[in-house]
Amino acid sequence: MKRLTIFCVLLIFVSAHPLGAQEVRLEGDFIQGGLVFGSAPPGSSVAVDGRDLRLSPDGLFVFGFGRDAAPVAVLTIVTSGGGEETLHLAIAAREYKIQYIEGLPQTLVTPPEEMLARIRAEGARVRAARNVDMAETYFSGGVIWPVEGPISGVYGSQRILNGEPRQPHFGVDIVAPTGTPVQAPAGGKIRLAEQDLYYSGGTVIVDHGHGLSSSFLHMSRIDVVVGQRVVQGEVIGAIGATGRVTGAHLDWRMNWFERRVDPSLLVEPRN
Repeated sequence: MKRLTIFCVLLIFVSAHPLGAQEVRLEGDFIQGGLVFGSAPPGSSVAVDGRDLRLSPDGLFVFGFGRDAAPVAVLTIVTSGGGEETLHLAIAAREYKIQYIEGLPQTLVTPPEEMLARIRAEGARVRAARNVDMAETYFSGGVIWPVEGPISGVYGSQRILNGEPRQPHFGVDIVAPTGTPVQAPAGGKIRLAEQDLYYSGGTVIVDHGHGLSSSFLHMSRIDVVVGQRVVQGEVIGAIGATGRVTGAHLDWRMNWFERRVDPSLLVEPRN
């Protein structure tokens, strides 16, 4: 898998008044599906496209861009001393792969009518788990791969199932045998631990703080419970082939609240 990334570090000096300037730092991938980690003087207010961001007591914040993000994002910083700056961030566009899969059972393409209520209820639980704005900054410790293995599916790719276009794939698929341990790519708090969701089977969501979360799909075993705190590298379960899949693998996804971001941009690239 070729890593598509525009990594950038920006240092912004926000004038406070005659006393001088204060530094704001932005570091990350200014690209569709990218994440940006920032720091500002404690007590500042920071917003992206009019959306207020949580700042930690020491000034850390994070925000992300969706798969089809607009070419420009507007970042506004106001320091406690009255300094203010508005930045127009250029967001690079990406080209996404189209994947054709034929011969699937129709139940894998279109769910039966009697399952729709279950699917909607499960989707609501997943969205609620991803929508928590936890104050802790587990994300500041960096991100590692949750498991070793070949990459079989990439973020943003469009799947055509039995000739019918479906929503884009928002995860990174890592192939490994059933039972292979899965580790937390960053520390955090368990927000969801479900054994049997309709689409994703065994599913775990880890909250890394400030709206950033990782989801792990199709697991054969879950070793954590909701509310548990985990550290980076801790085993949270095992790879499986549960839910609507055709083989054993881990579908690893990351969200910044409702925005789906590309986890592969945060780790060392794999072939």
